[in-house]
Amino acid sequence: MRDPSLFEDKSEDQRPLADRMRPTSLEEFLGQTHLLAEGKPLRESIKRGDVGSLVFWGPPGSGKTTLARLIANYTDRHFEPFSAVTSGVPQVREIIKQAQVRQEYEGKGTILFCDEIHRFNKAQQDAFLPWVERGVITLIGATTENPSFELNSALLSRMQVHVLEPLGEEDIFSIVKRALPDTEGIDEEALATLAKHAGGDARRALNALEAILDDVRSRSRTPGPVIHRQEVESVLARRIPVYDKSGESHYNLISALHKAVRGSDVEGSLYWLARMITAGEDALYIARRVVRMASEDIGLADPRALSIALAAKDAYHFLGSPEGELAIAEAVVYLATAPKSNRVYEAWSSAVEAAREYADEPVPLHIRNAPTRLMKDLGYGKGYRYDHGEESALAAGQEYLPDVLRDASWYEPTDVGFEKTVKERLDWWARIRRGAGSGEQGAES
Repeated sequence: MRDPSLFEDKSEDQRPLADRMRPTSLEEFLGQTHLLAEGKPLRESIKRGDVGSLVFWGPPGSGKTTLARLIANYTDRHFEPFSAVTSGVPQVREIIKQAQVRQEYEGKGTILFCDEIHRFNKAQQDAFLPWVERGVITLIGATTENPSFELNSALLSRMQVHVLEPLGEEDIFSIVKRALPDTEGIDEEALATLAKHAGGDARRALNALEAILDDVRSRSRTPGPVIHRQEVESVLARRIPVYDKSGESHYNLISALHKAVRGSDVEGSLYWLARMITAGEDALYIARRVVRMASEDIGLADPRALSIALAAKDAYHFLGSPEGELAIAEAVVYLATAPKSNRVYEAWSSAVEAAREYADEPVPLHIRNAPTRLMKDLGYGKGYRYDHGEESALAAGQEYLPDVLRDASWYEPTDVGFEKTVKERLDWWARIRRGAGSGEQGAES
């Protein structure tokens, strides 16, 4: 698998190193052991040559294209690569025609490999459906996005989804080392640096290796110079985080940030916040989500949390990047360390559900507004008791809900943080409403 031309002038094969180093057998394929280890169903079906239509869902450089090519080789089928980014349905129809001819006259099947299949809208994806059903093509789709959201349900039901994971640093290390003509060409520390830089992406690692070797070759007249970590870091300069603001990574990272805040993990909260910021996420989007966290996961356990989250949003809007990012970090730390309660969130959800279920219940007459004589004659506002005119500023026994919801109890505060005080107040008012101790002030604070 080693390429003897790496330290020499480029050979006639001008393909990128990542393409030249593509494995040609399952034994050479590194990573994805959860799918391809000995005895795993996918590996066994490939070795038998019995593979149906598939979707490979995974990050860039995890081996989706390589695995599709290996399947074509093992199953003795024609491999037809196709990109949903650069091609359209007319090209699909032409490929289908050729596949029909190949099947009828040569007795050979066709694997249509559709890279970035999620770039086709669901109507365009329908173009594959009848030919998959008839067995004219075996469709293998590759996507970096969740196929549950991006693929036509009818098509998805006819394809088996396999999730590919980012390659481990050990696998990347082995792939890069295997690509070198001489193991002495780059020291172990430099290889480890390159493997870490790759972020689980074999293509990125090999492209970076090629760039490093080109740079060293241009500055050295010595054949096969030893490359050290410093040269690797100099060429790589700055790692570009793997992030797509409109894709799966976006939602996974904001989910991780939210859950770390909810779990009171300061370091986790700061890490996921930093991951999003350094990847170029819109900081105001993050600030809006932080405001949501304050309401959903802290609520009245610490009423200041919402004020601090809103202040961080305003501070960022006023300062911009990078200065304003610190305000968001401050809010995230405050929220992570604040007492937690989702009781307001749950109470609101219950109230919304009740409002939808009992959408036509009339407002009780005694709490209706009565601005006209007619309304008063109809009983609007009749019997209403003004709370401030009552003892303890509470009209004990007065109802504010429709009869069907009279016994509703949605908000049940915890004993955590400020919500403990809220609970004491509710208990005090409840005693007054029951008519027990209407004159005592109880534990209000």
